[in-house]
Amino acid sequence: MISVVQADSFLEHPHGGVALATRKAVMRDIPAILEIINGYAAQGLMLPRTEFEMSEAIRDFTVVTNGSELLGCGALHFYSPTVGEIRSLAVVPRARSAEAPQGNKPHGVGRRVVEALLEEAQLYELDAVFAFTYVTGFFQKMGFDVVERGVLPLKAWKDCLRCPKFHACDEIAVLRILRPGHWAQAQPDLWPVETDSYIQLPTVRRF
Repeated sequence: MISVVQADSFLEHPHGGVALATRKAVMRDIPAILEIINGYAAQGLMLPRTEFEMSEAIRDFTVVTNGSELLGCGALHFYSPTVGEIRSLAVVPRARSAEAPQGNKPHGVGRRVVEALLEEAQLYELDAVFAFTYVTGFFQKMGFDVVERGVLPLKAWKDCLRCPKFHACDEIAVLRILRPGHWAQAQPDLWPVETDSYIQLPTVRRF
């Protein structure tokens, strides 16, 4: 799942006038989340979602709000007892663009979402989290490393099969190791070459 944020989604608002709140999503957030995700889907940047799909997955989502306005969202999806994926990461355009109030810089909404998802991953004692993205700079600022795409077995492709870029995917895989000792101990057995259940991710490729 593509993560639609930009490098400036990492920045904080220079003034204290914007009161942002980060919390787990609830059912009433579904219309606003769908508006963000499907807005990007119309541009070919994300996969479209339905109300039914969001209802099933709402417990995965974290949101950032300013009062009653939802500014950004993201989800933590578990792939194994030790690895999860950050997906459906998106920020409303006005929260990350030059259209911020009074010409001020953006609010760091994307960073807040990812920080909350990483905290959740640590709470569940995951060894690592990964994401597929076009904006590697943003994730590298969050402590992720670019890795080889690895092997993506068919059973994990339920979202990819719906993507118009399925046969020419240009997403980049990024990985953040949360528990280095556990991660190193699990390699290389964590991701067997032949598997029908999990995504195989290689070790980190430093640049």
